[in-house]
Amino acid sequence: MIRTIGITKDQQLIKGFPIEDINKNHFDWYWVDFDCPTTEEELLLDTFFHFHPLAIEDCLLRLQRPKLDFYDDFHFFVIHRVNEELAAEEVNIFVSNKFIVTFHKNTAPEIDRVQNMLEKQPKNWERGTVYLTYQVIDKIVDNYFPLVYKIEDHLNALEDELNYQSNLNAMKIVFEFRSDLLDLRRTILPMRDLLYRILNSYRFSLNKSERAYFGDIYDHLLKLTEMVESNRELTADMRDSYMAMSSSRMNGIMMTLTIVSTIFIPLTFIAGVYGMNFDNMPELHGKYSYFIVLGIMILIVIFMLAVFKWKGWFKLFKP
Repeated sequence: MIRTIGITKDQQLIKGFPIEDINKNHFDWYWVDFDCPTTEEELLLDTFFHFHPLAIEDCLLRLQRPKLDFYDDFHFFVIHRVNEELAAEEVNIFVSNKFIVTFHKNTAPEIDRVQNMLEKQPKNWERGTVYLTYQVIDKIVDNYFPLVYKIEDHLNALEDELNYQSNLNAMKIVFEFRSDLLDLRRTILPMRDLLYRILNSYRFSLNKSERAYFGDIYDHLLKLTEMVESNRELTADMRDSYMAMSSSRMNGIMMTLTIVSTIFIPLTFIAGVYGMNFDNMPELHGKYSYFIVLGIMILIVIFMLAVFKWKGWFKLFKP
């Protein structure tokens, strides 16, 4: 689907006109949005607008890294939006003083919001295509925040409520969030680099007001970068805490097994000695020999438990 908006020289908005009528209306500037275009509509990038083949190739082929390319009569942006599944989707922007053309193979609610803003706020019409480009990028970047906040809230709740000793799925949950943060990081960092290039490029000229707007987006991306890194550190701390507690719990289990084994070593020795089938074993014929040996074994257990308690070994594996 192709959506069109044009601003005439007398500051009137015309919407939904065929792109063939662009030159007839003598617009001050216009916006053409390729929203999930068909194959026939994609061809218009070449047959009607005559954009550079490399820019068209970037639109039609695999997901490109966010970037800014300069051509003779327009600038070409590759922007990444993030959907609900945290997957990056490409939005391409062709911009000059006379037009802005946006191209995206997936639905982009941010584009819809900018179009609604443009229709309802005529005061922005005279600001032109650079301001509109700012609005598109700004709405896309603003959409990152709810996704990062959502992960941050989940991690904080998990940190407060998670019982590391009993919740066997804890690490699975933490690593899922860590993977989501990595996906966001792969999108946010290239976008931050793109905004840095926009602000420091002499070929993409910005006046003082426009520079302030794009600088605001750059500040947002810096904040997002810090939030993502902070949450990644939080997942690393949770992972380390879980591993430390698991190791401590395992040490407690091993200590318990060691104490039990240590207690039964002398008992097994005594039982083994008197379990041998020799005839000349005087103790076997005594009337109270069984009870004496059993008493000795009980005393050994009590003595060993007392020694272990005195050394403080039982404290090592208390829950």
